[in-house]
Amino acid sequence: MPKALVVGAGIGGIASALRLRKKGYDVTVVEANEYPGGKLHAIEKEGFRFDLGPSLFTMPHLVTELFELFGKNSEEHFQYKQKETICNYFWEDGLRFTAASKIDDFISQASKTFDEPHSNISRYIDKNKKKYDLTAPIFLEKSLHKLDTYLSIQTLRSIFQMGILDVNDTLNKTNKRFFTNPKLIQLFNRFATYNGSSPYTTPGIMSMIPHLEMDFGTFFPKGGMHQISLSLYKLALDEGIMFNLNEKVQEIIIVDNQVTGAISTKNTYKTDIIVSNMDIYPTYRSLLRKQKAPEKTLAQERSSSALIFYWGINREFPELDLHNIFFSAFYEKEFNAIFNDKSLFHDPTVYINITSKDNPTDAPEGTENWFVMINAPGNYGQDWEMLKVKARQNIISKINKVLNIDLDK
Repeated sequence: MPKALVVGAGIGGIASALRLRKKGYDVTVVEANEYPGGKLHAIEKEGFRFDLGPSLFTMPHLVTELFELFGKNSEEHFQYKQKETICNYFWEDGLRFTAASKIDDFISQASKTFDEPHSNISRYIDKNKKKYDLTAPIFLEKSLHKLDTYLSIQTLRSIFQMGILDVNDTLNKTNKRFFTNPKLIQLFNRFATYNGSSPYTTPGIMSMIPHLEMDFGTFFPKGGMHQISLSLYKLALDEGIMFNLNEKVQEIIIVDNQVTGAISTKNTYKTDIIVSNMDIYPTYRSLLRKQKAPEKTLAQERSSSALIFYWGINREFPELDLHNIFFSAFYEKEFNAIFNDKSLFHDPTVYINITSKDNPTDAPEGTENWFVMINAPGNYGQDWEMLKVKARQNIISKINKVLNIDLDK
């Protein structure tokens, strides 16, 4: 059997290991943490359970097909349900909007709430779908390192329809062309944060992201997001994949321009293929130190990050659901603080994820588990202890205003 080594047991690493196993490789996954799943992990404290990492689940078929690769019925190993409400949105002036998962309901309710023509919203959603359909076969389903990707019919089709992709306008400008209500523009601008960018600088092609929620749907895994990584980890073990946890890869060995193995804190590996599930920057700086790095790529601007608090709340809020967003009153200034000042804004947009709404055992009866997140700059050596204290105060202040409560209690 040819050998494959996967660096990192995050969700991408586990998925890669499964696909390599299906291709006949003897696969070993080396993970620095003492647990698999990477960011997709969980903690429990005083009766509250919190998913630690990603909180939005779309396109569940990308999970279930990994079970199907090995001839297994995914429903016996991983269950999920579709949400009727995508997200609840709140503004400090009292406006609230519940985004329905059914597109027709979303359009009619958004038209009424934001006083926008029904046809404008419908055209916008249709165009987002077209952008996705034109680009997904290239960027999501093919390798950008193969010539036939660029010679394919899908690529040529996309090139000839480049005009509709809005690559020369920002997402904010694209949304302004369709809508006049600043709150609806803000609602659709927020999707830039899904890939850590600013709606005032990222290209308008990013308006395809709402399509993932609105056309594919928003879902919740039974048992929480952590079940995605746990179920795939179990599948990998069942299929004979070896996991070496609490072991850090230190170097990828290259001889005569060919990968031959890797050195970790505990072992030396000989292998035919290595997949690094680490980010590209630490892969080159830590694992490929002796190789010439793509400096232009590594010097690119970092994405935004996130600051997350995990709070046990001693009462229930019927006006909240799984996904909730409290918008900043100064959205452009918030992104200027994050990307230009490399700091947190005093009036942050606050996202609250409450899994106990769908998984009641995640919190004691009569309480809720709040995953509270704001957008943050990358780590440039800021005084994070000070920033965390200020952020906590600003977040609580905003929630108090919008929900008319005293959250400190």
